[in-house]
Amino acid sequence: MGDFFVWSTFAGFLFTFLPVFLWLDTYVDLSKNRAWFSLSLYRHFKLFGGYGQLDREGIAIHLTRKKAVFIPYDKMADTRKKYEITKGFQLWRFRQTLETGGAESIAGIFVAALLQAVGGGSFAYLRTKHPFLQLKNNTLLGEKPCLKLTLETATVLNGFVLGMAFTKKALEALINWIRKKRSTAFLKRQRSS
Repeated sequence: MGDFFVWSTFAGFLFTFLPVFLWLDTYVDLSKNRAWFSLSLYRHFKLFGGYGQLDREGIAIHLTRKKAVFIPYDKMADTRKKYEITKGFQLWRFRQTLETGGAESIAGIFVAALLQAVGGGSFAYLRTKHPFLQLKNNTLLGEKPCLKLTLETATVLNGFVLGMAFTKKALEALINWIRKKRSTAFLKRQRSS
């Protein structure tokens, strides 16, 4: 029993204070109107993944074959506020690869060079603000017309920040539930009188 307590305390200490790397890999193919994604810990322990697809009314996010979440365009601002990320999540790595067609035309080569220059300029600006970031920008030219984007991002956090974010969300949910109960009780009293 004593060994279990020591090891669990040690593991809890490591999780609380050592960095946790959260990886998000994304692949977007505009010709297929889909964006595949995978979220994992330390890039080896997959949490979940799936693909998103644009529709006339909103975005459908397919998590499994039978489970999907639909987010209407008019509700996106509310959804963004609902899942706000705290400042304890630091972007550590960002790599993008953009594949476009037009390797045999001057316009295609010009567009690829412009995209590479814009990406390089924005990355240089980010590098001056956050020197610890690992940034990489690539542009590939193909013969067939296409527009594909591959993103690889890694975010650093620790268990303490994760616990604080969870506690914040739990307290917000509790406050909203209390407000809802109070307003319901107030309406019931008004109806009875």
